[in-house]
Amino acid sequence: MKCGFDNKKYVKIQSEHIKDRFKLFDKLYLEIGGKLFDDYHASRVLPGFKSDAKISMFQELKDDLEIIFCINANDIEKNKIRAEFGITYDIEVMRLIDNLKELGFLINSVVVTLYNHQPSVDNFIKKLERYNIKTYIHKFTKGYPLDIDTIVSEEGYGANPYIETTKKLVLVNAPGPGSGKLATCLSQLYHENKRGVNAGYAKFETFPVWNLDIKHPVNVAYEAATADLKDVNMIDSFHLSHYNEIAINYNRDLEQFPVLKSILYKINGKNIYNSPTDMGVNMVGNCIIDDEIVSLAAKKEIVRRYFQEMNNYKMGLVDFEVPEKIKILMNELEISEDLITCRKAALEKANKENIPVIALEIDGKIITGKESNLLSASSAVIINAIKYLSKIPDTIDLLSPAILEPILKLRDNKKKSPLHLQEVLIALSICSVTNPMVGNALTQLEKLKDLEAHSSHIITNGDLKALKDLKIRLTCEAKFTSDNLYSN
Repeated sequence: MKCGFDNKKYVKIQSEHIKDRFKLFDKLYLEIGGKLFDDYHASRVLPGFKSDAKISMFQELKDDLEIIFCINANDIEKNKIRAEFGITYDIEVMRLIDNLKELGFLINSVVVTLYNHQPSVDNFIKKLERYNIKTYIHKFTKGYPLDIDTIVSEEGYGANPYIETTKKLVLVNAPGPGSGKLATCLSQLYHENKRGVNAGYAKFETFPVWNLDIKHPVNVAYEAATADLKDVNMIDSFHLSHYNEIAINYNRDLEQFPVLKSILYKINGKNIYNSPTDMGVNMVGNCIIDDEIVSLAAKKEIVRRYFQEMNNYKMGLVDFEVPEKIKILMNELEISEDLITCRKAALEKANKENIPVIALEIDGKIITGKESNLLSASSAVIINAIKYLSKIPDTIDLLSPAILEPILKLRDNKKKSPLHLQEVLIALSICSVTNPMVGNALTQLEKLKDLEAHSSHIITNGDLKALKDLKIRLTCEAKFTSDNLYSN
């Protein structure tokens, strides 16, 4: 993959910029927008950006920081899912805590926001406490958003318990948007100020990139990624007015800024920031080294988001206005679905044979796999791909029907569905013990990371997770494999 982003430079200058910001305060509460780990959106739109770049950067500051996690009680109650991993927000918080502890980070606590005595939330709190994770409960802030005097009082932020912190830098993170990070930061600023501590607030959010054009594909890709949230990139009017400099932000930050500025003034007695852009510390725009590579990658991400939301619409998860918005963005950039170059091959073969097909692109070569009585399309394309990479002739079977058929008979297969990818990978692993050719083919799996693949149909079974685990960038046509409601 061609590189368009300098990750090493990013880690260096981003950590230095954050250090400069917390020199202004006795203590800095830094709201983390987006993901600390596994920032795959950033790595897709900025080739060269490593998905763990933020953690690498914070490791340089590890001795000076601790971490608070926020989670919205309503998200726990609704079992809200983090799409990349297919796990609920409460499980994601626990996963993040485990990963950060292994890296030696200090976890302060978990704040449950908008708590209203939900039974499932009480169970979550009990589990954390039994693992010796401190938990705090925040309810709705009285007076929010307009009554500043009530918000910044004992009835408002003062009603929240004070979270004891010991480090100069406090990261406030969450499993997803709407988790109450900002309110938690402001609540802490209120309590710190009462204790005579000069505490400050800043925001670390990668997208949109403030010093790229509003219609730069990287910024448009952010808008596509948040189409379900109705985020819109906008010129920061506050920044333009005060500095006569164009900076890019998004509608929610711009809408909230007048209230946020008033709250910060009420707490600190002075104006610290003149614009939403001032609050940010993001340096990602300074580390793009090849705009052409980055722009193409971002355009492909927009198309991937379009397919994803069309699939979600088909499955009843979003309204049509979500993919429609992304399609408008595509039209503005003059790009189409065929920017995913393997799409044409998948559709042509699927239409010709009237069967589900997946096409995968490897260095300009298109590999296809079709569904059969024995193999799903996902299983077939992965077998064909590792055979191609291993230079194994098409005439040689990696797995013979004599091996696959008994597996089909063993499982509950009343619908006679073909073997899923995970089952096939297990079978290949077993065969590799006695067959070096299969073992060599399996070593090629790691070469599939970040490759583009397109399916002629929506993949909803275990194959979807297996392909994600291989880090394949999959898109699917918004078409079910059958007309049966249950099987889809």
